[in-house]
Amino acid sequence: MSNAESTAEGGGRRGGFLGFIRDLLVILIVAFLVSFLLKTFLVRSFYIPSQSMEQTLQVNDRILVNQLVPNVMDVQRGDIVVFKDPGGWLYPRSENPPTGVEKVLQTLGLAADTSNEYVVKRVIGVGGDRVQCCDAQGRVMVNGVPLDETYIVIPPGETRASKIDFDVTVPENSVWVMGDNRYQSKDSRYNQDQPGKGFVPESEIVGRAFVLNWPLDRFTWLGVPEGTFTGVDRAKGD
Repeated sequence: MSNAESTAEGGGRRGGFLGFIRDLLVILIVAFLVSFLLKTFLVRSFYIPSQSMEQTLQVNDRILVNQLVPNVMDVQRGDIVVFKDPGGWLYPRSENPPTGVEKVLQTLGLAADTSNEYVVKRVIGVGGDRVQCCDAQGRVMVNGVPLDETYIVIPPGETRASKIDFDVTVPENSVWVMGDNRYQSKDSRYNQDQPGKGFVPESEIVGRAFVLNWPLDRFTWLGVPEGTFTGVDRAKGD
């Protein structure tokens, strides 16, 4: 083999390795960029810090949130939404902000957001709805229609879907939200003394949770329970 051939082969091997490293870096940069754009505009991950949405969501579950709701897609009754604390909703708790790798991964959308400023609840009423509790069977009513809420948790010995009575009409472009764990949720009912009167402006909604993605043995799609709000829209128009 000539020196020229040997040099060409050696250069090819070096070029192949360097080319592999270059392509790998490009792939990683593109992947991080796509993840960042997804987190910014489409999908975002959050973790569940409290018991307020049990048994649908449990402490330390991870969820993926569709950020097209409500700016592109309307928020619906029954949606599980993530929103920024309108003020006074969250109990004070010590917060250890993410640092190092965790902070970078959260920024890129590769890890669930663990910041202490977001709330996860289920939408019960949208703008114009009258939401009341309770009827003679202890059920929440929307526009006079009692809800069959199969997803809620009520302690033994209790029969009502809410410990306290309420009767509200939801302002336009706002929602009334409640936790599925009804006796362990500081939701709209318990924030009526706040400036927002317990209502959450749609502008504060980050998005709608559409999948429980961690832990894997609890992986499930999150949607509106079928039949829960049947007839509510029709009653609203009466």
